[in-house]
Amino acid sequence: MKHSNQYVEANFDGLVGPTHNYAGLSDGNLASKNNKTKASNPKLAAKEGLKKMKTLHDLGMTQGVIAPLARPDIGVLRQLGFTGDTAAILKQAAHHSPALLAACCSASSMWTANAATVSPSSDTADGKLHFTPANLINKFHRSLEHPQTGRILKAMFSDSRHFIHHDALPASHYFGDEGAANHTRFCREYGEQGVEFFVFGESAFNHEQVKPKKFPARQTLEASTAIARTHTLTDNKVVFAQQHPDVIDAGVFHNDVIAVGNRDVMLCHEQAFLDKERVYQDLKAAMGTPLNIIEVPQSAVSVESAVNSYLFNSQLLSLPNGKTALVIPRECEQNPQVSAYLRTLIDSQSGIDQLLCLDLQQSMQNGGGPACLRLRVVLSPKERSAMNQSVIMSDELFVTLNHWVDCHYRDSLSSQDLLDPMLLTESQTALDELTQILGLGSVYDFQKEG
Repeated sequence: MKHSNQYVEANFDGLVGPTHNYAGLSDGNLASKNNKTKASNPKLAAKEGLKKMKTLHDLGMTQGVIAPLARPDIGVLRQLGFTGDTAAILKQAAHHSPALLAACCSASSMWTANAATVSPSSDTADGKLHFTPANLINKFHRSLEHPQTGRILKAMFSDSRHFIHHDALPASHYFGDEGAANHTRFCREYGEQGVEFFVFGESAFNHEQVKPKKFPARQTLEASTAIARTHTLTDNKVVFAQQHPDVIDAGVFHNDVIAVGNRDVMLCHEQAFLDKERVYQDLKAAMGTPLNIIEVPQSAVSVESAVNSYLFNSQLLSLPNGKTALVIPRECEQNPQVSAYLRTLIDSQSGIDQLLCLDLQQSMQNGGGPACLRLRVVLSPKERSAMNQSVIMSDELFVTLNHWVDCHYRDSLSSQDLLDPMLLTESQTALDELTQILGLGSVYDFQKEG
């Protein structure tokens, strides 16, 4: 017999990589575009992320670490025709296209909400926990991620008695998949069968459907339905909804920039979904139990303010003390409209009890808030025991990883620094040591990737 109250929803945050830089690679992500000329601080970025993980650990949450990918990706540059030693390849790539070099150096895997879509064993027909790495086909720099991401996830969740790992969907716009950033799960208790909510930007095969005009719709209906099938989900426990094309054009590149959910609560903007009333009805019907939808009106928080502050790219957490917390970035406090709304939200006692504000400036300047940095995985007690224990945050791991960052990370990185062949050496040395700290084995093929 399942004891559903013993299941936990663990948060696995992406550890920021040594090549964290601002290159403005993501069309439709306004923060990424607006900060592309700035120098980044990889060391500070990694420490901000680690502090976030430790904060949740200290609150009693199950918190894990997902390793960064090997960058620069010299293997891809060789595949694209650049030759010679590392220095020569970097110089040729920079001369041919600085944007291409920046793409092959991107540390965007830090935003693990895009790493994969995860369905817990309580939702699947075979009773196993399913992972599908996102193909991220819409952006070149992110489309390079899924092979390594898949290997890292397999090293974390390797026991085939409990975990199923699928290949990424076909690398085509028709099956564009952005992972958990467009996927939310609702339930009463984590161990009970829940409702999996897939939000898409367009249907690739339906040319009559309304679509955004300015920025691309990154998630397709076809990708979402394919994942629901491969994860063996029950039809009446799956809801598909279209993101409003107008908000995509306003900079809402993923659903988690305009809506956030956890258990039986959804906080969303009134313009988040096309045909929102039908979406709400479908979710409530699939739940079969009450669903608390907290709709934020445009009059209280404009879409522009939501995008600038990343209000909805927050995390909704069920704390061990029974309270529901909203983890917000510092930018929410700095936006008068958002700050005023949040005070009203807490005072209203409508289902969110407290705010937890974090400083994630390095990530925010590149277009990722608290929710971007984490992948949620619901685990039974047996699954929790069967996974790689070395990646679970602890007081000791926090100290070890901070020391590791101090040893290997730079405190400034500009576009010119990407030409430095020593950056590759530093990154490989750091990641080789990290695999030992996190017990990951041979997840990096440096001969191929570097």
